[in-house]
Amino acid sequence: MRLATRYICTAIILTSLFWLAIDLTAVLWSRNTSDSNNNEGRRGVQSVDNTKLVTIDFFKRYYNYVLDPQPGSAGMGGAAVRNPDTEKTKEDVSLEDYGFNELASSKISLERSIPDNRDTSCFNVQYRQDLPTASVIVIFHNEAWSALMRTVHTVLARTPPQYLYEIILVDDASVKDSKYSHLASKLSDYVDTLPKVKLIRAPKRVGLTQARLIGADNAKGEVLVFLDSHCEASNGWLEPMLARLKENRKLAVVPDIEVISWKNFAYSSERGSYNRGIFSWELMFNWGPLPQREQNRRKAESDPIKSPTMAGGLFAMDRLYFFESGAYDRELTFWGGENVEMSFRLWMCGDGIEILPCSRVGHVFRERAPYKSPEGSTDHNSIRVAEVWMDEFKDIFYSFRANLKPEAGGDVSERRKLREKLQCKSFKWYLQNIIPELEIPDKYPYGRGDVKNLGTNSCLDTLAQNNQGGVPGLYPCHKMGTNQFFIFTKKFEIWHDSLCLDLSDSSAAAKAKLWPCHKQGGNQKWEHTKNGFIKHPAHGKCLEGQGDQILIRECNKDNLSQKWIFEKYPDQEVPANAKRTWM
Repeated sequence: MRLATRYICTAIILTSLFWLAIDLTAVLWSRNTSDSNNNEGRRGVQSVDNTKLVTIDFFKRYYNYVLDPQPGSAGMGGAAVRNPDTEKTKEDVSLEDYGFNELASSKISLERSIPDNRDTSCFNVQYRQDLPTASVIVIFHNEAWSALMRTVHTVLARTPPQYLYEIILVDDASVKDSKYSHLASKLSDYVDTLPKVKLIRAPKRVGLTQARLIGADNAKGEVLVFLDSHCEASNGWLEPMLARLKENRKLAVVPDIEVISWKNFAYSSERGSYNRGIFSWELMFNWGPLPQREQNRRKAESDPIKSPTMAGGLFAMDRLYFFESGAYDRELTFWGGENVEMSFRLWMCGDGIEILPCSRVGHVFRERAPYKSPEGSTDHNSIRVAEVWMDEFKDIFYSFRANLKPEAGGDVSERRKLREKLQCKSFKWYLQNIIPELEIPDKYPYGRGDVKNLGTNSCLDTLAQNNQGGVPGLYPCHKMGTNQFFIFTKKFEIWHDSLCLDLSDSSAAAKAKLWPCHKQGGNQKWEHTKNGFIKHPAHGKCLEGQGDQILIRECNKDNLSQKWIFEKYPDQEVPANAKRTWM
């Protein structure tokens, strides 16, 4: 009897241990697969040997194209698509509706092949395999179906699924009328068929910056990747950004942005000739060449490029650091200035911005924006940037934009508290260490502001030809700075945003043109007295206003059209004991 009891007890114990083992196995399996959205397709990532490094081509095994490649079809290989003359009316309508040739775009596969423009050194860079996961956030408003879906499909097709947590589409209150009806139920239904893609609709139009915050607030990936809604991801676009952020979470990393033509959707095949982001004193983003010191610092074409600013449309950041460092200023409105604000903050409070040449994303630079932001929204944003981040150098911004007042930027006390909390460096440090090449205008120049012609009562204006060889003219004075802002410098230049008025010829047909300032006098040296001539001493000729043009003529003291006056003459109004230089 005792022996039978012993066998029964043993059987019960063994049975219990068996089911306990089953339960433990189930728990462990459940834990490893609980987040199916994140782990779908991880393919053994949990057991990755972190010491084993791989090159970028290793990740191609995970790419997953779902559409028919359609070899030889329109746009393949990044080729241009040219519509026949019989479709000219349709093409013009698509340009009006979207700011690019949507008719051409609609004929191209959502997963077309594109040129691989990476330098050969990119294929030798080694990466870890345990990279963080990404939430890709795409904001759109009244976007074309083909451009939006090509952005989504190329991200899905050319991203290893183990690193793609989700794609978040944020609809910034698109108009769902007949013109944009594809963004209503058709979009919702289509998104439901795609893996890892979710759609969030803003209840009202909030603009780019706040819509991005909606996406970021809902994201769960370890890295936030922001893309515009008219992009094409290339092979290896994401992995370099994830790898760099794993090395340093206090960066923003930017892909090398490749041009997709708005005219015909040709994908650029250009290699090299890298640029970096800079800014003007009106707080507008610009592209600029790499200075010699940055060229010397980089040892290979695959090395990151340190960039003082970023364009802001395409970049990635560690999600937690994005919020720790201040995210976006939640008081910024619609569009404009948010990229400059973030650029200053990342350099002054973190480790800055890097452009990664081995990460490449195509982008359609529209002919024009097909929609408008509320009047004054960009000015409001720029004022907030100046008031929070620029210290005493904000006076330069206000000298360029004399019509703007600090109060128009609203209460900035919370952002100033953020700057104090983050123990950020000064703007002077930023200028001296991050962008020492930026020309700082004279604090008390001989003349500054708009330049009025007394004969025509119009003002000197770049006429939007703000580039080398641009020919300025005359335009009604508007007191808004921008194209009508000039400085008569202490080197006797007539200066506009690093371009100087240059006269190389004294003939009657000659034109004064804008040219990069060389600081050598010569063709760029002028003489001027208040209410008097603007005279070129080397040629002995004067500027004369006539209609909307500026002519080169013999000086005539009785000709009112040769008399000019700057808005201000700061050198004549220097306060007592004032410091005459910014630095």
